[in-house]
Amino acid sequence: MSIESAPTNLTNHFLIAMPGLQDPLFEHSVVYLCEHSSRGALGLVINKPCEIDMKGLFDKVDLPLTRPDLQKAPVFYGGPVQTERGFVLHEATFSGSEQPEQPVYASTMVIPGGLEMTTSRDVLEAISTGSGPRKVLISLGYAAWGEGQLESELGENSWLTVEADARLIFETPVSERYAQALRLLGLEPWMLSSDAGHA
Repeated sequence: MSIESAPTNLTNHFLIAMPGLQDPLFEHSVVYLCEHSSRGALGLVINKPCEIDMKGLFDKVDLPLTRPDLQKAPVFYGGPVQTERGFVLHEATFSGSEQPEQPVYASTMVIPGGLEMTTSRDVLEAISTGSGPRKVLISLGYAAWGEGQLESELGENSWLTVEADARLIFETPVSERYAQALRLLGLEPWMLSSDAGHA
């Protein structure tokens, strides 16, 4: 049986940086993959807060933030691409019907597994008034890999992969996300050596 026969689709998975990954942008990071196909991959780093919190971000875009639970929530550094743009990862939203024909917001990527990623301002307007999704993570920028690039990094043992758990994104304290992501694989941070995988 050939393990190369089927292309791997890691959409709705976490990438967990191995200790040997020295790139300061991704060192010790957990990336949620929103999309992965033969053309490449797109993801958001979920454990690297920016200096700005959600209240500060909403002030910058001239929107009030009426939800007390989000006032001090961090905004994340999602990756090095388009760092001036906001990317909102959130639970699936339904427009009255059980499963909408199309997303509620103007520019939304529906991710198999129950989450959505929206880049249009209307989701921020909904969140600001309290009518938007309850579970949200906002990042500035995203991470992207070209065709075959992520597969190459996986082959170099730069990342571990595991199916994503939304609770880790929305409920786990930021400082614990890396360790908790490893625990999804039955690992602890101390078990990883920067020399691992170079037999």
